[in-house]
Amino acid sequence: MFIEERYKYILDLLEKDGKVLVKDLSSQFNISESMIRKDLQVLEKKNLLQRTYGGAINIKRTIVNCESFLKRVEKNTDLKKIIAEKAYDQIKENDTIFLDASSISYILAKLLVKSNKNITLITNMFEISSMIPLDSKIHFIFIGGDYNTLVGGSIGSHSIEQIKLYRCNKAFIGCNGVDLGTGSISVGVSEDANTKKTIMRISKELYLMALNERFNTDGIFIFSNITDFNSIITEASPSNTIRTLLEQYDVKLI
Repeated sequence: MFIEERYKYILDLLEKDGKVLVKDLSSQFNISESMIRKDLQVLEKKNLLQRTYGGAINIKRTIVNCESFLKRVEKNTDLKKIIAEKAYDQIKENDTIFLDASSISYILAKLLVKSNKNITLITNMFEISSMIPLDSKIHFIFIGGDYNTLVGGSIGSHSIEQIKLYRCNKAFIGCNGVDLGTGSISVGVSEDANTKKTIMRISKELYLMALNERFNTDGIFIFSNITDFNSIITEASPSNTIRTLLEQYDVKLI
């Protein structure tokens, strides 16, 4: 295999798994580990990867919120629906839940309204109000405050003060990125991060709802850590590399 072909193979693996190990590449290519380290060094100088102890990781894209909430709802709807359905299965009769402002929460809310479960639903996502039928069993509580069109909900100090007045047994949270190296979870708007922190404080159980692609992206503002959550709900089982990295955080993968 020519050296350029080897570079391409390494980058393809990074795109697929998010991480490569020197010892594994050495075995696959049947060359020395020192040669693999030189390959990784060359690729890092080209800003194509980031070297780590024993290997390298993909350079993660940083997401800056620039699309409105309603435009995001229309993207990856099939995958988001899978996550929403998994989250729906975690909600039982008489639960008090919090849905934060996220596109997956919006889809989950549709499922809940259709099922008409006997629950209390607290949310800072105003768009849900248009779904409520006259005979709904669901007790809806809406959090007010400054509405943000990018986030798709009420965020900021006024919203936070209202959220502090409530308690729930389950909260479902969205994000822009998950850093498997540090465990940090992030979003693209600072006040959204602060609002999510408050939602997490009032809930007994926490569920992170995230597409697989979120493991390869970052937001700008960190609001929590993987270890804060009871479960991560995603559309499909991630790659072996990602699952191995998740194991260190002792969090359930749904």
